[in-house]
Amino acid sequence: MSRDRRRAIRSGRWVELLCVGVLRLKGYRILLRDCRTPVGEVDIVARRGHTLAVTEVKARASRAAVADALGSRQRQRITRAAEYLLATLPAAENTDIRFDVMLVVPWRLPIHIMNAWGQ
Repeated sequence: MSRDRRRAIRSGRWVELLCVGVLRLKGYRILLRDCRTPVGEVDIVARRGHTLAVTEVKARASRAAVADALGSRQRQRITRAAEYLLATLPAAENTDIRFDVMLVVPWRLPIHIMNAWGQ
């Protein structure tokens, strides 16, 4: 694995940890992190009340770049992965499922976009 790839993985873990902290401060209970399934990956699954938030974390160098980082193919892949994952998650029963995005740029708090796209 190249040095740049290792650095990107380390940075991604740090950004996800930052987002987990923000979600906890907002009252969410983190159920799963960095979940890989045969059909895709889900960064964070968090619950607050009767809402289960499947959260994608995106970090880029600028706000413009981070906003453009989530295309329709990636949203479909995340949706399929979430459906696969939630079928086996007991905490998902009797909850409303929502897809959120957390946008992270250097030296700023993450921007939490709730209900970024529908199912």
